[in-house]
Amino acid sequence: MTNRVVIQVAQLPADLPQIFQIRYQVFQIEQGVDPALEFDGKDEQAIHLLAYLNQIAVGTARLRLLNPQTAKIERVAVLSEMRGLGIGKQIMETALEVLKSANVAEVQIHAQEQVRNFYLGLGFVPEGAVFEEAGIPHVKMKKRLQ
Repeated sequence: MTNRVVIQVAQLPADLPQIFQIRYQVFQIEQGVDPALEFDGKDEQAIHLLAYLNQIAVGTARLRLLNPQTAKIERVAVLSEMRGLGIGKQIMETALEVLKSANVAEVQIHAQEQVRNFYLGLGFVPEGAVFEEAGIPHVKMKKRLQ
């Protein structure tokens, strides 16, 4: 049987525990991010995606409108044991489709430096110097949708 990945727009607040569990594992346990930085009070105003592999939640992303024309994709996370299966790429492709259908013209991300090439491959362009966020080197990147 092949692994079946399904990406869905999360239902809030019902799906928040699954989203928070994935982010807890990836950002706090693996990367040592301070919970106060990770859980910033902006989740309820965002669109969230959940990736399921064989009906198990394994990845997530948060999409936030900065203004009607600009969105930011944040908190992209895939459980460590599920990486390398293309789930992160599917999450990002779905995120871009959702934002494009909402007539968003530009998407921003603060990409961890270690995954810069992943985002370059999705058409994002780096902007400015590397900076530190939550103790991790990041680079601001943008992509035009319209």
